[in-house]
Amino acid sequence: MAVRREGTPCWADAMFTDLEQAKTFYGEVLGWTFGESSTEYGNYTEAYADGKAVAAVVPPVPGQEGQSQWCLYFASPDAEATARRIRDHGGEVLMEPMRVGDFGTMCLAREPSGAVFGVWQAGTHQGFEATETPGAYCWAELLTRDPGAADAFLTSVFGYTTKQIEDEAIDFRLFGLDDETVLGRMRMTDDFPPEVPSYLNVYFTVADCDAAVAAATRLGGALRYGPVDTPFGRLAVLGDPQGAHFSVIDITTTQGEKPQVKNVP
Repeated sequence: MAVRREGTPCWADAMFTDLEQAKTFYGEVLGWTFGESSTEYGNYTEAYADGKAVAAVVPPVPGQEGQSQWCLYFASPDAEATARRIRDHGGEVLMEPMRVGDFGTMCLAREPSGAVFGVWQAGTHQGFEATETPGAYCWAELLTRDPGAADAFLTSVFGYTTKQIEDEAIDFRLFGLDDETVLGRMRMTDDFPPEVPSYLNVYFTVADCDAAVAAATRLGGALRYGPVDTPFGRLAVLGDPQGAHFSVIDITTTQGEKPQVKNVP
């Protein structure tokens, strides 16, 4: 597998107080199977789609239980250097770079508008073994009430190029590495409850969006938005029974023209 460029989303995981419930939920909604829990690393458990690693679930550290949330990791060739840039540009390092055996080095941080994310310096674990196939990661968006702070931070830390969607109804920016778009950013409107903080919304691909929504709600999840047809696919925003938000998208079912974009400094 080719080494991912710095700033490329490369892995996702989430902590769940009830790990078995999470495995049942995501197993049915996304079709995941699960590997053996690694007791050496806090029962970290990888999830697989068609035999390929696509995410992981893990119990919380005792004393740090809370609402579950998905954490997106960005690739870095040097986690220590990335952590320094995070601090230099107004972010907060929540967990200093830590070696995880031979797998790699991880770091957790918070960008200035409040969204938590991870940094991953790959060792033997390169990250996603599949993307954009059913059950695998597809896309992510930073939802924030302070897009100016978030935009400046992301471009400074990861060196992204930026484009703006030309739509007066929405403030949406795209971040890229050369010709590859790797991340979106959307300004949160008053439609979002004020208690909802900035966060990274992770999208997983599904073969049938409506079937995934039906499975999620049957298993105690919540439908937050959709399903809706878009030029990028039929998508829905969900909450799992333990409170983690995520999105599902069928990228084979599209409708409408893709929006115009313009380069921005």
